[in-house]
Amino acid sequence: MAAQRVARRPAVAVLAAVVLAGCGSTAARSGTDTGATATIPAALVRESRPIGRAPAFHEPATGPVLGACRRALGARDGVHVELFAANRVVLLAAGIGARPPVRTFAGRISAARCFGELATLDPTGVVLVRPGLRLTLADLFDSWGQPLSRTRLGPFRGRVRVYVGGRRWTGTGPPGSVLLRRHAEIVLEVGPYVPPHAAYHFPPGS
Repeated sequence: MAAQRVARRPAVAVLAAVVLAGCGSTAARSGTDTGATATIPAALVRESRPIGRAPAFHEPATGPVLGACRRALGARDGVHVELFAANRVVLLAAGIGARPPVRTFAGRISAARCFGELATLDPTGVVLVRPGLRLTLADLFDSWGQPLSRTRLGPFRGRVRVYVGGRRWTGTGPPGSVLLRRHAEIVLEVGPYVPPHAAYHFPPGS
């Protein structure tokens, strides 16, 4: 995804992406047909979960910038990562892989001192990876500053389940070994089962 395209997306697009990612809005939970939820299929609305309110569901980015830090975001491959704990959405922080100071536009990071090999510009779960790299969930969580293991998902403890493309991941390694492939839809869960989405609608060019 080009930096210019990322910077110009309006705030409503960010809200819609959060709703589609399973972060249920007030309208989605009440069943009202307003705004961004008007065109969301009923099945997605039923599968949505509210965002957790406690601070543990909103951990900020505190980890190191991964790899070479460059001023321009440049061409990127989009990966979508959804996190659930205690039957609530855990927000993947904005600003992972972005060195401050940062500037924002319409609720998204539009510029930073520099960007690493992976970065997040908003809390929708979209991870932007430099093409050609074999980065993993472990790289993402390291740059976020949060633990990830078979029994830890950030600050949450319990057996971690991983789904890729809507299917249970059956790899032999730990969850952190899952690759961040272009246009992958990756879901991690601790606690009650949440039906995983099979795909995410990425904008053209990402």
